[in-house]
Amino acid sequence: MTISFSLELPTQRVDAVSEFVSAEAISEIARAAEASGFRAVHVTDHPAPDAKWLDHGGHHALDPFVALSFAAAATTDVKLLTNVYIAAYRNPFLGAKSIQSLAVLSGGRLILGTAAGYLKPEFKALGIDFDSRGALLDEALDVLDKVLTGDDVAYEGSSFSARGVRLFPLPVAPPPVWVGGNSKPAVRRAITRAQGWAPFNTFGYAAASRTAEISSLDELESAIAWATKYAAEVGRTEPLDICFSAGNLLDETKSTDERHATIAKLEGMGVTWLTIAPQGATRAEAVDHAQTFAEEFIA
Repeated sequence: MTISFSLELPTQRVDAVSEFVSAEAISEIARAAEASGFRAVHVTDHPAPDAKWLDHGGHHALDPFVALSFAAAATTDVKLLTNVYIAAYRNPFLGAKSIQSLAVLSGGRLILGTAAGYLKPEFKALGIDFDSRGALLDEALDVLDKVLTGDDVAYEGSSFSARGVRLFPLPVAPPPVWVGGNSKPAVRRAITRAQGWAPFNTFGYAAASRTAEISSLDELESAIAWATKYAAEVGRTEPLDICFSAGNLLDETKSTDERHATIAKLEGMGVTWLTIAPQGATRAEAVDHAQTFAEEFIA
């Protein structure tokens, strides 16, 4: 299977708001991605990042569903990926409403990348118990599964009680769910209740991001081998998308031949998607870099 690529919409670039964080910028970059052959565009989710994190390598983010709605309105076919949406930050029904709204209005183009989250001060700012983040993600996925059937939903949650909630209109199909993270709980969750798994290159900050280290192809290969073994143990037979955030493994410091070899190796491991972050000090440069990448690496 040929690898598909998702291009980041660089809305975290608050150093150049007019270039990257505007309706025009989102629309232009999304259209360029679609025209160049990228299968998806993606954004991340940080509603309340703290100053210490921001000052030591963290980044801002727009609301993912608002940002992707602008991309959806400017395009026709490209998929819209949350990479990743932290479900625990929102009441599950409120989150489901955002998911339903974008899935319906985009004609079913949403891919819901989600994860438990790792930024402890952000959880605290939002009034969410950090240590319950895995259970809250499971709860949110339970609610999403139920409301997207169109049935009336009753659900006793950890901090809410729902009776007869009905969500309409329904999207053409429930969006595929990809669970992000490198830890074994993330892998188990992806295999038992999702359509995909989204590991990422930790760049050596695994401790800060509270997940397992994956900063080399060998480490990724070992993680995929463990996931494959676990899938066999629990009897999963359907294919599992694997979306890897390759980061510096595919940046422009590497030669074209090196990057082709890396992509070929990832494909051989079973990776089906790669996320790419466009470089450039201006929007024009970022679009040019994305188009150049696509010409060289997207069949």
